[in-house]
Parts: sequence; structure tokens; C-alpha cells
Amino acid sequence: MQLNPVKVYPSKALLKREDQLAWKIAGVAADKVPVQKDVAGMIINRIIDNAAVAIAAINRRPVVSARGMALGHARKGGATVFGVPAGMTVSPEWAAWANGTAVRELDMHDTFLAADYSHPGDNIPPILAVAQAMGRSGRDLLRGIATGYEIHIDLVRAICLHEHRVDHIAHLCPAQAAGIGTLLGLGQEVIFQSVQQALHTSITFRQSRKGEISSWKAYAPAHAGKLAIEAVDRCMRGEGAPGPIYEGEDSVIAWVLSGRTQAETQGRETVYDPIYYEVPLPIAGEPKRAILDSFTKEHSGEYQSQALIDLAFRMRDGITDWDSIARIVIHTSHHTHHVIGTGANDPQKMDPKASRETLDHSIMYIFAVALQDGSWHHVDSYAPRRASRADTVRLWHKIETKEEPEWTERYHSRDPGTLAFGGRVEIIFKDGTRKVDELGVANAHPRGARPFGRAQYIGKFRELTDGIITARESNRFLEAAQNLAGLKAGELGALHVALPKGALGESRPGIF
Repeated sequence: MQLNPVKVYPSKALLKREDQLAWKIAGVAADKVPVQKDVAGMIINRIIDNAAVAIAAINRRPVVSARGMALGHARKGGATVFGVPAGMTVSPEWAAWANGTAVRELDMHDTFLAADYSHPGDNIPPILAVAQAMGRSGRDLLRGIATGYEIHIDLVRAICLHEHRVDHIAHLCPAQAAGIGTLLGLGQEVIFQSVQQALHTSITFRQSRKGEISSWKAYAPAHAGKLAIEAVDRCMRGEGAPGPIYEGEDSVIAWVLSGRTQAETQGRETVYDPIYYEVPLPIAGEPKRAILDSFTKEHSGEYQSQALIDLAFRMRDGITDWDSIARIVIHTSHHTHHVIGTGANDPQKMDPKASRETLDHSIMYIFAVALQDGSWHHVDSYAPRRASRADTVRLWHKIETKEEPEWTERYHSRDPGTLAFGGRVEIIFKDGTRKVDELGVANAHPRGARPFGRAQYIGKFRELTDGIITARESNRFLEAAQNLAGLKAGELGALHVALPKGALGESRPGIF
């Protein structure tokens, strides 16, 4: 890996494209390195994981709406849409829209956390959709997904979007475009322009994850995938993009992220801060292995809740009276405290009538229910009746989070041995006694008590799809996914899961 410094330059500097981050990203995407065996195995795991959570969410309203929109763009020889018969295909950007929404809806697929947040599995729907529509092979798809994960995770390692209240699809969309470029074997120039267009069109803000969180949280990565496909299509036709998109005088870094100051001027000339981001990227010929640093979820909820759910299961032993608890303090990282904790200052996170999208971003709610139930379910744990139970509301409102420097440092650690996303919990009882415990990583994490391997991914798929699809369809999909490298050009339609006839919900009418 090589660190690539990125900062803002005045237009008169005429920054060479070879020195631009987008060009370097395109170089990684165009580098025809083989996909290593363990990386290929993990890609298969994540394809299975995505399908599991997508089918579990298949008849939830946002997914039904997205599917209805996609089906208004039928295309023979296009891409498949989760749930519908495999022969019913649509234009790939709309398949990416529908499938990306299905994958994201339950907040239960993979994650990578560093300088910023990410769900790198969101790269798979648009890359797969283009692969199906363009008749590519399983090996082509493996290369494309490996690139999408690599670029996405490398950007997340280095550039914090959250501190500027920019939504994290700003890293996702360029990664998706790069992955599509690798899939199709495009040249560096076309990928370069595609990456720039993708970033330029995908800057949105974190209000989508603040306050009253709506279904847009599920749509956002699907929107990025649709934008990425459209960007690549335009650039394949010879169109260009604004640039330098990262380093330019009026670029994303200059005006949205950390990179420009107008505190001092010299005549009419703006003074630029020497602020650098350092983005790690593989050097030429180096394998793309970033996917191995990401991790999936056993429970449906924000990733920072995963270890704390497991900790709640452990701490509930011996507690027989929930009203005996005076208060609960969760000592955790800056991100957990400010995004899903009381540091977010969102009253909706304490509201029993809040949306599911809000509740799965409330560690106070999640910890209370996990503590009481000793289990977690992607539907039942968020049901309105469950959220409004009187003893739960009383317990929930006794919970607060506090940022602890130790946990913030561990959250950002580059040492895999100390990296942690959990916290330390104090349960203070009315009689003055305390129960204290901590957990750094979730049980399903690679360093956890029960790390996820192929068997666990398959188990998650079978559990989440049970009663929704037939056993025959389940077995067929799992066999196809595990034979990904052996799927020939034009056979990627097998990476699809269909529901029995009549089982799909229908959306309200719209424009399409």
C-alpha cells in the first residue's frame, strides 16, 4: 500500500492528472491483478449475506416501492430484481436501485468503520447488475467487486465525511464506478472520468441519518449505485467530468471537506491551508484485499450496536426486576455517542413512536430491548408494540451514553488487535449496587467469540429466508453463489433469488 497525499490546489497550479486522487483510483481499478483465493471466498460470503438481508426485507414498503419503480424499466437481457422471476429483467441502473434498497433496508449487512462509516456490501448490487446486463462471467464479477471494496474501504480509512455532515455515499459512489470499470475492463481514462462524475453527483448530507430518519436511509446507497452506473455509461460514450474533483479550487475537498481557508488573503488570491488527507491505495500489481478488513452483522442495527447487543445478553443474567435499575451508562466511542447515543441530541431516539429507521440508530432503545429479551430479531425487536411496552420505555429512558477517550482511540486504532466498536456498561441499581462489564467486538467479528465463516453466512441466509422462499430456490442460489468463479459469461443471472408466485407485495402506483 502507498499513502497518497491529497489537498486543494489553485487552478493556476494546473495539477497533473497523474497527481490527482481520481486518476490514482482509476489506476488501481484498471490494474488487472488476480483475485486471491481468500478474497474470492469472502466475496462469495458477502453475496450470500446481501441476498439474505434483501429477501428478509423483500415486502417492506421501501423495498416494494423501489421494486415497483424498477419494474417500470423492463429490458430484455437486462439485470434481475430480487424476488421477481429470473426471466423478468430490467435496465441495470434500476436493478441496482431496487436491489440496493433491499440490501440496505434492514441495516444488517457488512460494515467497515475507520475515519468514516461504510457498508461496503453496497458495492455489490450495481456491479452485479451491470455484470448481468453486459453478459460478464463470474471471474469478471469477482474482480469488479474486489475493486469496489478496495476503493471504498481505502477512502473510508482516510477521509472523514461525518465531521462535515456529508453522507457516506460520497465514498461509495466513486468506489462503485471504479468497480464497474474493473468489471468491464475499461481503460484508466474512462474510469478516471467516471470516478469524478460519480463523486460530483453523490454529495448529500447527513440529515438523512439525523432527527426523524426516513426510508431514504435505505434508498441512499441504491441511489449511489444508480448514479455510478449512469456515470460510467456517459464516460464510456466519451463524456468527461469536472476535475480535479478532489483537489480543485472549487472541489469537494475545498468547499465541503477540510481543505480551504479564507482567513487570510493576499489581494484577490485565496490562501490555501496545507491540509492533507493521506489515502492508502494498492501499488501496481498489488492484490486488492480490503474486503478482508470488513465485517458483517449478526443483528439488525447500526454496527456500533452489535457488541453492545451481545453484551446486553450477557449482563441480563440475574436481573429479575427491571424497575430496580436506577440508570444505565454506556461508556463508548465518540462516533457511537454522537451518532446513535445521547450525544446525538435527537429526542426521536427516545420516542416509542419513532420509525424503525430511527430506532435502529438508538443504542438506548436497542440496549434496553436486548437486555430485557436476551435475543434480537430484525422485525419483532422493532415492532411498534414492542417499542411502546411501558416497562421498556421506563428502562430505555434511564440509559445514557458517555464518550470515553479510550474507546474513541480503540475505535480508530490501526492495530487489528486493539480495534474495537463496543463499550463498557454500568448498570446502577436503586439499592446502590452496580453491575459492570465491557465488550470490544461483537461475537460475529473476526476477533469475536463466534466469528462468522461460510457456515455462519449460509446459516444467516437460511434463517432470514425461511418461510419466504422455497427450499429448492434456497439450495439453487447457494450452489450458484459458491460456484461463482465457475459461472461463465452470461450465467450471472443465477445469482438471483425469486419468491413463489403471488408472494410479492405490490407498490402503490407512481410515474414509472
